[in-house]
Amino acid sequence: MAGAYILGIESSCDETAASVVYAGGKVVSNVVFSQIAAHQPYGGVVPELASREHLKAIVPVVRKALADAGHTYQSIDAVAVTQGPGLAGALLVGIGYAKALAFALDKPLIAVNHIEGHIHAVLLEERQKNNHEMNFPILALVVSGGHTHLYLAEPREKHWSYRSIGHTRDDAAGEAFDKVAKLLGLGYPGGPIIDKLSTHGDPGAVNFPPSQLKHRDRRDIKKRDVKARDTSGRPEEPRFDFSYSGIKTAVLRYVEVHDMRASIEARRNAIALIEKPKLEDYLLHSDRKTLNLVASFQRAVVGDLVTKTLAAARACNVATLFVTGGVAANNELRQRFEHDAAMEGLPVYFPSRPLSTDNAAMIAAAAYPKFLAGDFAAVDFSAEAGMVLGEAAISN
Repeated sequence: MAGAYILGIESSCDETAASVVYAGGKVVSNVVFSQIAAHQPYGGVVPELASREHLKAIVPVVRKALADAGHTYQSIDAVAVTQGPGLAGALLVGIGYAKALAFALDKPLIAVNHIEGHIHAVLLEERQKNNHEMNFPILALVVSGGHTHLYLAEPREKHWSYRSIGHTRDDAAGEAFDKVAKLLGLGYPGGPIIDKLSTHGDPGAVNFPPSQLKHRDRRDIKKRDVKARDTSGRPEEPRFDFSYSGIKTAVLRYVEVHDMRASIEARRNAIALIEKPKLEDYLLHSDRKTLNLVASFQRAVVGDLVTKTLAAARACNVATLFVTGGVAANNELRQRFEHDAAMEGLPVYFPSRPLSTDNAAMIAAAAYPKFLAGDFAAVDFSAEAGMVLGEAAISN
């Protein structure tokens, strides 16, 4: 079949999403129900609450995606759903619904890795621009609230291969943004708020030294042992890992040393009284010290992401760079990558902001090559909260 309409379903964290995508390259509909309002009082995602919100939203979200696309349940060609990684309970809502739908309609069911979906969000965006001239291999930085990964990716006949060359050893970059925002009384989600406030502060006011990773990650020990037994003679690949727990602690120490607790509590209480706070509200309740701290924090995290990613690109001699995931919507991150990558002659691609955050269009796009290859999910597959995208080839 030359083309197919695939219904994608995404429920890995705090967005319930459904989308219809044609042939992996045309978004026909894309519906996202956000749970931000439900989680805001807690300053972060509450897994049990997320699962209940998915249960309430999934049927109307799928119905709207089909209606917006001008399709019926019967007219789609396949159902795709996120298998992992993510919150186990949230994933199970999407998987359970997708299984029932595929069984009732007698349609193929395709399981998709959420991280692979983020990578295919960039490919989907470029296909919609009719850009089919992309050089390989690709280095993909997937950076969000739950993930900070570097993958070498390239197509091989009927599949793509992915090789991890770096990941965060503790907090993901987006998680650090959210936790710092919560610490400073700026609400949830923290990334967009910090991004907007950062332009009003001095990014050089607070010196955050770059993280120093002196030892191999314990999660890589097994891989290292396997390579030690490998008789192929291949040299061990360099790693480009990240760490953001240190800068989070540094922000906490700065708050304590500069006696900022009272002003933070006053800001938290004031913002809590505003139903939908705007940038002006945050600025009204943020002193110069807070704005400088926010700008310095963002500059340090962005600098670390850009520096390590470009070092990996040079070491692996990649031809193209992808930057994707929720944090890819950050303005300073985009500007730094566009400038620094251009200085090295490396083309860099981002998804649009709606496709940077969690969505189902990227799931349907990643599923299309699997559909062509007949790579369908077994009826007994289940959620994998810690699902890895790595050495094994993933059908495409």
